[in-house]
Amino acid sequence: MINFDKNKYLPYGKQKITRSDISAVVRTLKSNFLTQGPKVPQFEENLSKIVESKYAVAVNSATSALHIACLALDLKKGDRLWTSPISFVASSNCALYCGAIVDFVDINPRSGLIDENLLEKKLETAALKKELPKVIVPVHLAGTSCNMEKIYKLSNKYNFKIIEDASHALGGEYKNQPIGNCKYSHITVFSFHPVKIITTGEGGIATTNSSFLAKKMTELRSHGINKNESEFFSKEEGLWHYEQINLGFNYRLSDIHAALGISQLKRLRKIIEERNKILKIYKSLGKNLKISFLEIPEDCKSAVHLGIIKLNTDDPEEHKKIFKNMRMKNIGVQLHYIPIHTHPFYKKLGFKYGDFPQSEIYAKKAMSLPLFPGLNKKNQMQVINYLKDLIK
Repeated sequence: MINFDKNKYLPYGKQKITRSDISAVVRTLKSNFLTQGPKVPQFEENLSKIVESKYAVAVNSATSALHIACLALDLKKGDRLWTSPISFVASSNCALYCGAIVDFVDINPRSGLIDENLLEKKLETAALKKELPKVIVPVHLAGTSCNMEKIYKLSNKYNFKIIEDASHALGGEYKNQPIGNCKYSHITVFSFHPVKIITTGEGGIATTNSSFLAKKMTELRSHGINKNESEFFSKEEGLWHYEQINLGFNYRLSDIHAALGISQLKRLRKIIEERNKILKIYKSLGKNLKISFLEIPEDCKSAVHLGIIKLNTDDPEEHKKIFKNMRMKNIGVQLHYIPIHTHPFYKKLGFKYGDFPQSEIYAKKAMSLPLFPGLNKKNQMQVINYLKDLIK
């Protein structure tokens, strides 16, 4: 447990490492394999069972997973990828890595998720202009699934591929099924950064039900190299032989990282329940404040990666003032996220303020409160009391 002290910093998120986690990593450090050993396949298998996907490909970050997912779906120069402006830049950068064109679909301000109705309208217009996207990346902000059934139906009509950016959402559910089972997508990506649901230190994974996509991503994560003798182009070489068949990358996850992931996965269910409990307490403590929490649709069980509130103010200066004063109290509130299209780099691509108004309004109201395993009610009361004083 964290005992709040005004001289200590209470972050918006952090990892929780147990003795079992440490023992698992130490055992791997003492083993014969620090990388390219048995732990990565074991981690992939364990996670696949949990999310009910056929395949999983572990890599060194969710950013890498998004990149190779795009490449596996043959996203290339001149193609288009659409995603949400309210996400980390990796959700759109993955398209630029492939030479593709990026665009965005604005959010539903109540949930912070991509607005499927705006998506449908934008697709109708794009079809007339013959500028349809090849890939769409719905972002499961704060651990809550987008309306994937609707997006999937649109994909059948407009012939685009779907990569779920579920970096926040491991352990969450959509329509009573685990996020990551790819029922409504081609590939789902998870992150294992230390502030995420579970951690491998740094790491990510892509799940899929396609053997072709899994094989392609497996090759791409390791230099584009194939070691399957039955598929070699040269049949008469020696036992040392392997072949590079694509331009790939060194995106491998080490056995050390995977060992930590295997250990953390064992308590995933408890982590999700604790996160939901913490959010419920926040909602109870803050029910009389001039704030609102992001809506979680009834057909979703959120992984609750973040505890995002929106201040009921139209004054961005008040948002800045409250944010600054919370930080001065050593409470590590954060904004998730700066709308991607407003970053200087994306402005150079032609985006500007006003392009996605709901995302811009959201960013002037939103604030992530501390939320992580081990956060106790006393800490939460302190956070809400400070917030109450500042809002007054």
